[in-house]
Amino acid sequence: MSAPLVRFRTAVEVGAAAPRVARHLRAGGLVAYPTETVYGFGCALLPEALAALARLKSRAETKPFLLLIRSIEEAPDLEWTDAARSLAAAFWPGPLTLGLRGDPRRYPPGVIATDGTVAVRATPHAGVRALLAELRGPITSTSANRRGQPPATSAAEVLAVLRDLESAQEVWVLDGGALPPSPPSTIVDCSGARPRLLRAGAVPVQALREALDELDA
Repeated sequence: MSAPLVRFRTAVEVGAAAPRVARHLRAGGLVAYPTETVYGFGCALLPEALAALARLKSRAETKPFLLLIRSIEEAPDLEWTDAARSLAAAFWPGPLTLGLRGDPRRYPPGVIATDGTVAVRATPHAGVRALLAELRGPITSTSANRRGQPPATSAAEVLAVLRDLESAQEVWVLDGGALPPSPPSTIVDCSGARPRLLRAGAVPVQALREALDELDA
């Protein structure tokens, strides 16, 4: 099945595309889209869409996907610790993923981990932020790649990945152009008494330490 390609580069293109892409997501559809780091695969928080995304990535449905939002206010059902608020104030929107305890009544399996945590990031990508505003909710994010291969950094690379993945699910590819080389997002678990660095990435560890009184690495 060929993947529909949606122009998503300029403000005019994003404005024209966002309403119909949001409708596609609300109907359980999947998308591939650019972020501040690499291209990702995503969907709305619907059980059938999360299951389809897991199949696309050949991923256990019990392994959760992270969420993209625009701000803290769009994730009120997460437990925002003082450390999480300090990091969000310092680095959001930006390539910093935070792990926070979530309400299982709000966050379904496929998003919430078995330990009750949800991974969330506020993206600075203008096009994705416009889509989130149109959708009025978060979308999932997982890198657009084959297992063991680097993530796609252009729509052409996403299309090549989709040709090699076994899925009958139609994926709309939002063409945001070629992305510059970037490390992945930094991940900090803020669900416990002390924040813990889980993955070093685009936000340097030293910058994290300057924003926090304590950080377990």
